[in-house]
Amino acid sequence: MRLDVLLAAVGALALVNAAFSAYERRWPLSGPLVAMLMGVLLGPAALDALSVPTVLEAPRELHELSRLLLAVSVMAVALRYPFREARSRAAPVVLLLVVALPLMALSTAGVAAAALGAGLGAAALLGAALCPTDPVLASSVVTGEPAERSVPARTRQILSLESGSNDGLALPLVVTAVAVAGPLSGGRALAESVWQVGAALVVGAVLGGVAGRAVRRGESSGSMESGPLLVFTLLLALLVLGTAGLLRADGVLAVFVSGLAFNATSPVGERAEENKVDEAVNRFVVLPLFVLFGAMLPWEEWLRLGWRGPLFLLGVLLLRRLPVLLALRRPLALRRRDAVFLGWFGPVGVSALLYLTMEADRLALDPLVPAAGSLAVAGSTLAHGVTASFGRDRYRKAAEAAGAGRGARPAG
Repeated sequence: MRLDVLLAAVGALALVNAAFSAYERRWPLSGPLVAMLMGVLLGPAALDALSVPTVLEAPRELHELSRLLLAVSVMAVALRYPFREARSRAAPVVLLLVVALPLMALSTAGVAAAALGAGLGAAALLGAALCPTDPVLASSVVTGEPAERSVPARTRQILSLESGSNDGLALPLVVTAVAVAGPLSGGRALAESVWQVGAALVVGAVLGGVAGRAVRRGESSGSMESGPLLVFTLLLALLVLGTAGLLRADGVLAVFVSGLAFNATSPVGERAEENKVDEAVNRFVVLPLFVLFGAMLPWEEWLRLGWRGPLFLLGVLLLRRLPVLLALRRPLALRRRDAVFLGWFGPVGVSALLYLTMEADRLALDPLVPAAGSLAVAGSTLAHGVTASFGRDRYRKAAEAAGAGRGARPAG
């Protein structure tokens, strides 16, 4: 019964989304936000047509679904731009991963300690789980015709590539936080992080490179018919995710690396229109997770947080990322408007669910962690979904005003 309700809801939502896709990017709503609100409506808090346990009661199921859908999303990010363009953005993306990501974890942990009174272990876990930028929610401001018209390619590419790569590279921070919380020693945490990241890089590069060369060779020799690469790349994502899981490597990072390797060695970069189809399908694939998430929201636990809950959410939205990007504006070669845009649109989403539920499965968590973490995900989905269209328009107007002030037409 619950599965039938979920299937009907997701199918109806996908049809409406497809029918109004030309207008969706201009509305103060995003696909994930509408899906989450539908989940709230159908869930125990309202109609109770989709009766499911809360995030705190079913972490394993939510973790596995998040892992699958995040793999699909980071594969789409890896294939979004021609490989030569992605490679040209390596310097700012590496700076964001090496410097900004740990700083975002520290700032979020500080917010958790100050607003929630969280102890060191709980604050560290929240900081590590919430620091990565989510590729699913970020897609609403970097893809589609309105984004391409309003925001320069460099800014969109940096946000996309950062969101695809930091979802996997946040894992060492999470493992370190687990060590701080108690279950792991420092040496074991370091060894686990090195193995998971190193094995992910090798698995992703090898499988993605082999798959890309196989497709190119098959098409050039005539042994393989030229057709949509969507199914092939989805299967590649599952292959890499499963292989990484068997090796206890970082599956999300491995999928992203495999997508980059496939992009570099296959004919996918020659099919710009097909890549747009793949990205559109990616928008629909994530809808089931957000419907379920909306139905699984832990309202009672949120009420127990009292005034500390909204204070924590406000702190995460304003202090987790924006000050870090403004501080790194010059090293990243960003104009102020780019730093503000990238600082605000670094949402918390599926990747946070992945790490929050991984932690819950790994150790007996303080209920504060999943309760506050799920509040941050829901609040970010709402805030960034509502402001996506407005933010793009404000960016375009700021660029036009700056160009008019210089007496020149604005770039991008």
